[in-house]
Amino acid sequence: MANQDRTEKATPKHRERARKKGQVARSSDVGGSLVLAAGLFAITLLGPTVVSSAESAFRAIFAEIAQPARATTAGGLHQLLDTGISTLGLTLGPIAAICLGAGLFAGVAQVGFRPAPRGLTMDFKRINPISGMRNLFGPNLVFETLKAVAKVGLVAGVAALALLPGMSTLASEVGIPPGALGIVLGRRGMEVAQHAAFAYLAIAAIDYAWQRRRHERGLRMTKQELKDELRQYGLPAEVRAAQRRRQMQAARNRMMAAVPDADVIVANPTHYAVALRYDGSRTAPEVVAKGKDLIALQIRRIAEEHDVPVVSDPPLARALHGSCEIGQIIPEELYAAVARVLAFVYRIARQRRYAL
Repeated sequence: MANQDRTEKATPKHRERARKKGQVARSSDVGGSLVLAAGLFAITLLGPTVVSSAESAFRAIFAEIAQPARATTAGGLHQLLDTGISTLGLTLGPIAAICLGAGLFAGVAQVGFRPAPRGLTMDFKRINPISGMRNLFGPNLVFETLKAVAKVGLVAGVAALALLPGMSTLASEVGIPPGALGIVLGRRGMEVAQHAAFAYLAIAAIDYAWQRRRHERGLRMTKQELKDELRQYGLPAEVRAAQRRRQMQAARNRMMAAVPDADVIVANPTHYAVALRYDGSRTAPEVVAKGKDLIALQIRRIAEEHDVPVVSDPPLARALHGSCEIGQIIPEELYAAVARVLAFVYRIARQRRYAL
């Protein structure tokens, strides 16, 4: 039911949050097919150079081996090792670099060059057995199974179509020199590989479309999530700032309206003012208003207009202002200090009543 409620498209902010977590539409087949195609291109382009370099290296190695007295010395073995390593670097290095570049290009083309470090952090939700079983036996299993069958079938079909036309000419190639036979087999092997690479690219395109569709469905939001998102991010910055100002003004007005009902105002005559009320319904006095500077001055002015006692106690005023929020009761460590202030206020109030 939760997935059925997610009917709304993801907002840009929701997509950005998902991306920071490493949740992106990505197909591993795209990278594999591009690397295969790039490798075949590199072999086609650099094949003659590779063969020539390998031939020269083998000649040099065999020449060294033909002289056992030299080849078995430290210098001879070092020479053989240098020749082998340099040959591998010169022949396979460019091909490996091209394949590496193709793999990087495949990743950047799919998700862009924006690393997501949070995607590398440990997330126990990813190893949740319940969600794992759901993915294993869900629609994704059907698609992955069909994709695997399609890979095998398509590649086998392409290989067969590439090999069958040349079967009739195999008899004529019997007895040809080994060098010529190697060229023929290499050419046919390359044709089969190229056809398989094109088939793999087609499978990768289909898989990427499926992964993107699956990713979009996973990013869908509920109507309530969309409303909350638009309420928070959908308005211009100026409008959001104006809304915050109106909310702060409304909260300040409610706070000032509670000052006349306070029992005492604890003030620092120049900076702080905290209004306290104790009606017995709670375990300790409650902070109904507080403020600094101009707001503190306004609290004291309203208190004087409504005959609310104002007690000057700078340390207590600062402590109450820093440790209490509006609507909270005072902390236990300030009970004694506030009790003395309330006792003083109640005593003054009784004296006034008796005087009248």
